[in-house]
Amino acid sequence: MRKKKWLCGMLGAALILASLGGCGKPAGQAADAQAGSGASAAVLSESGETAENVSEESAPERAESVTGDSRNAASQTVSGSSETAAEQTGSAQSAGQEPLTAESASQEAGPTEPADKGITVALDPGHQAPDVDMSGQEPNAPGSSVMKTKATGGTSGTTTGVPEYQLNLEIALQVRDLLEAEGYTVVMTREDNETAISNAERAALANESGASVMVRIHANGSEDPGASGALALVGSSSNPYVGSLYGESSRLAEDVLSAYCSATGMADNGVITSDTMTGINWSTIPVMILEMGFMTNPTDDTNMEEPDFQKKMAEGIAQGIQNYFGR
Repeated sequence: MRKKKWLCGMLGAALILASLGGCGKPAGQAADAQAGSGASAAVLSESGETAENVSEESAPERAESVTGDSRNAASQTVSGSSETAAEQTGSAQSAGQEPLTAESASQEAGPTEPADKGITVALDPGHQAPDVDMSGQEPNAPGSSVMKTKATGGTSGTTTGVPEYQLNLEIALQVRDLLEAEGYTVVMTREDNETAISNAERAALANESGASVMVRIHANGSEDPGASGALALVGSSSNPYVGSLYGESSRLAEDVLSAYCSATGMADNGVITSDTMTGINWSTIPVMILEMGFMTNPTDDTNMEEPDFQKKMAEGIAQGIQNYFGR
């Protein structure tokens, strides 16, 4: 009886082991499963211990446990880093300092000065206030016997009532600021409306300043209220005083007029020549006059007094000057 019980027990154990190793699969698949099970399979085959004794927790449970530990560690690390950053921020604030950011670093560095281009530009806002007596005479050109009034009062807006000398100065000052921001040196023939300076003296000031060019800023007037748009004036190639400057003066005029009309939408009436302008005839550097628009035209006059439009006017002139030097 004891042998029978022992034999039955051995047969039962064998059946259990066979059942566990095969898992109800065909023999080939059971062998594959055992080969891939690593250490567990080896323990089962060598010691004959049951699966319950070899592994106290299943593989999925171990994976979940490991993943959970990793998440906890990552959470603690992130939390710790956040707390550290917060502590550092708090320390900076408690010390009366703002945390350093890209924006604050830029602000601390301050604005940078524009690189000096080594170029001087002379700007001449035409005319001056009528209470400045400019009724005296001066030669129209060096050595000329033709005499002209030193300066005239200019025109005024038929719609706005704004005098030309005021508009000229407003735009010239804006152009000056734009050019200086780009690294140009700018010489102004006047910076207020009370400066007593003649047309010949304006040219002489520009010549002696070392300026490379002279841009004279004016506005136009006509008996025809329908006349509108911008144009430029230069001395002709046959001018006995500035004929040699015609090529560069024309190029300067074309660049400025084109950029100005592009920025403002003003009609481009082209570059024309005139040999009667004292401020041109006395120049020894490329020189032009920009007639920005007709103050006798209601649309031109109104536009040229709008702040946003004036900004476009100044930007166009400044861009044209830069285009000239950028060629």
